[in-house]
Amino acid sequence: MSKQIKHVAIAGNIGAGKTTLCTRLGQHFGWDVHYESADDNPYLSDFYNDMQRWSFNLQVYFLHNRYAQILRIQEGERTVIQDRTIYEDAHIFAPNLHDMGLMTQRDFDNYTKLFETMTKRISPPDLLIYLRAGIGTLVAHIESRGRDYEGSMSLDYLKKLNRRYEDWISTYRDGNILIIDVDTIDFANKAEDLGKVVEKVQAKLHGLFEEV
Repeated sequence: MSKQIKHVAIAGNIGAGKTTLCTRLGQHFGWDVHYESADDNPYLSDFYNDMQRWSFNLQVYFLHNRYAQILRIQEGERTVIQDRTIYEDAHIFAPNLHDMGLMTQRDFDNYTKLFETMTKRISPPDLLIYLRAGIGTLVAHIESRGRDYEGSMSLDYLKKLNRRYEDWISTYRDGNILIIDVDTIDFANKAEDLGKVVEKVQAKLHGLFEEV
């Protein structure tokens, strides 16, 4: 009996290309796409202007939003590809803000308990695609999309996030994973590179489909 693939998720730092790859893979495979709610996020602009004041609000918003997405995915019948995972919120962004002194211990503890309660009711994605990118690539992508609220982001902030991503991925054991090197594969602008990514995803999914 082949396994139904319901949930593919893309993880990666700010500017890695998650939204672009979600769109391209969704179109290629006929999957529904659940995007990260950045443009309609009521806290994001305030957060980049005053991280200490708005860090907890922002992280709870993301946590709730992604939890609701996962519940819809698990209750639905179609395959969905998700832009960023709930695990990144808890393993990368929230602890990074806490370590930088931008989230209090009280708020961080509250957030962590909320995450643990939520994740007891959900399953990890059938396939996690991690977009690995160097700081130069991230900065180039961020500058090219020209979002005003990202203009004040520091290189130090991106570097800290990148280190946390690598630490998390190196210990990820929750499910199947595919790592794409965005420094050498330009799936956004080169059709042949997108084709390579599609082939890698198909190879991973073929293995999942064959599972009994």
